[in-house]
Amino acid sequence: MRLSEFWGLMEREFGSGYASIVAGSQALGSLGGRTADQALEGGEKVRLVWEAICRDMDVPPEHQELPDPPRRA
Repeated sequence: MRLSEFWGLMEREFGSGYASIVAGSQALGSLGGRTADQALEGGEKVRLVWEAICRDMDVPPEHQELPDPPRRA
């Protein structure tokens, strides 16, 4: 999962203005109390951060879709 895909999912779920607020201020238990921004800056995999947001923020399953991994040639 790319960072641009993460932000697209965040904006779709929380809105373009609120997505960055959630990422910067919501401490996530699934990430050891870090925010999404802190986890990403600390090198956490983007997919794991998105999954933590889905768990901790009660994102409905139908909104948790993840992009397909790129196919290798």
